[in-house]
Order: sequence, then structure tokens, then C-alpha cells
Amino acid sequence: MLTKKQLIAFEKGIAKLYEEGRIKAPIHLHSGNETKLIKIFKDFKEGDWIVSTHRSHYHWLLSGRDPELLKKQVLEGNSMHIVDDKFFTSAIVAGGAPIALGLALAIKLRGGQERVWCFIGDAAFACGITQECINYAQGHDLPIIFVKEDNQFCVRACTAEVWGKKKTKKVITYKYKRTYPHAGSGKYVMF
Repeated sequence: MLTKKQLIAFEKGIAKLYEEGRIKAPIHLHSGNETKLIKIFKDFKEGDWIVSTHRSHYHWLLSGRDPELLKKQVLEGNSMHIVDDKFFTSAIVAGGAPIALGLALAIKLRGGQERVWCFIGDAAFACGITQECINYAQGHDLPIIFVKEDNQFCVRACTAEVWGKKKTKKVITYKYKRTYPHAGSGKYVMF
């Protein structure tokens, strides 16, 4: 496994290539989370899947993949769209969660032993689709681990300001007694 110093050196090398104009597409670099990720990846096993975000370089490197192949993909403009055997990135906010969930369900249905590691940023973590995926995975005991990477920013804004510690809208809540079941039953079955 790479050390903190090696991870930082790799990202600094990519940053230099970008500054030299050799990378003609957006890149998103890791920094400051090396120690935490090294600890998390001690539990990663060969054969496990990774579904990453637009910020995926450290995930690639810590999973034991070839740094030169990653550098090649980044130079080709694929920093946010890296794909390899059992490694997938999605630049769509929270887009990896349903993909990771589907992989985990498939693994369980076929009796596989590998796990899925789904990395989610703090802003994406607050999205409904991510929460639904986490609930489904827990309810069906799927072989998936969600890792929330919280740098306290959502693009360039403070996540707390975007998602919530301030009241920005009035919310109306009311209770009622429903007449029909949620999905239908008896003569109200809906297909």
C-alpha cells in the first residue's frame, strides 16, 4: 500500500501536469485525507469493487492499481471518468450510489464474497438517492460499505450553508389519515 508521502507526491505530479497545460480536462485532486483513507483501505480486499466519485485518484492508488495507468487516463482527460476492472467513477453527484447498490445486490444474489466500497462526498450524502440506497442496503444486508468523505464543501460553498443549518425556506408539515394503502391491497391493488 502506498504511503501518505507517495499519495501526496502523485497528486502534486498531476497538479504540475495540469499547470503545464498537459491535461485538457477538469481534474479534482485529493489532499488532507491521506491518513484516513490509508486506514480505511486496510480493510479493502483484493476482488472488492470500488465505486468512486469525481475525486478518485487516491481510491485507485490505495486499491493497489497501477499509478502509471491512472496517470495515462488522467492525461487523456478522464480524471472524473476512470474505469477499470471492478473500479468505476461517476462525476454525477450521488450517481455512484445506485450503481454500487446494484453491484452489491448482484453479488448477494450470486453468492459472491466480494464487497462494494461506495465513496460519497458530503453534499451527495445528503441527497435522497444516497439515503434510499443506504436504507435498501441495510434492509437487505447487502455487501456494501458507504464511505462519506466530508471536506465540508459542496463545490465552493460550505456544505452546512447549502444543506442546512440555516432556515432558508418555510416548511409546512401536516398529518392526515390515509384512505388507501401505500401500494394498494385488496380491490385497490395497483400494477
